[in-house]
Amino acid sequence: STQSTWEVSCWLWPSAMVFFFVCTAVNPPVVLYMGRDKVENEDLIKYGFPEDVWFHVDRLSSAHVYLRMPEGMMWTSIPEEVITDCVQLVKANSIEGNKKNDVDVVYTPWSNLKKTAGMDVGQVGFHDERLVKKVRVGARGNEIVNRLSKTKEEKVVDLQAEQDTRMAKDRAKLRDAERRRREAEAQAAKQRKEQAELRSYTSLMKEEKMT
Repeated sequence: STQSTWEVSCWLWPSAMVFFFVCTAVNPPVVLYMGRDKVENEDLIKYGFPEDVWFHVDRLSSAHVYLRMPEGMMWTSIPEEVITDCVQLVKANSIEGNKKNDVDVVYTPWSNLKKTAGMDVGQVGFHDERLVKKVRVGARGNEIVNRLSKTKEEKVVDLQAEQDTRMAKDRAKLRDAERRRREAEAQAAKQRKEQAELRSYTSLMKEEKMT
């Protein structure tokens, strides 16, 4: 399921109303999501996942749209069809940008978002400007926006719990990888020792034959 990552926990804090969309331009489909307002956007900035990619209309107020990349997808090589869906969705959710042609949409990995003291609610900067890409969007693509809108679901999500669960899984994977690395090293050391002992035994047998 494209939404299996999200386990809704309405009774915990902090929770946020999140709008989910399914991009069916690729197979398997991928999930896009955005907050209801700037307060929700603030939580999304804080509680994202490493594989999330953030989209926003450049220099205009707009929704914060996120792509949750599936395993194997890299943010530098997101399929063009997915990029198109993301930028059309974020343009459609910009009061000013939706009325204009030829607006720019920027996108960057969630991990590149930077929040500093003094920023307004929902405002965000970047750790590294080199990790920000820009796409020029022409006219509103009604067919695309309508297709995405038909998949829209509203859910109250405990963002911190979701992030904590995800990070715990990542730590478990790292521990498992480290355990397998140590086991492989131990096995390799054992094989080297056995081969050294075999060479020593073979050399000794040769010497005995010679005497």
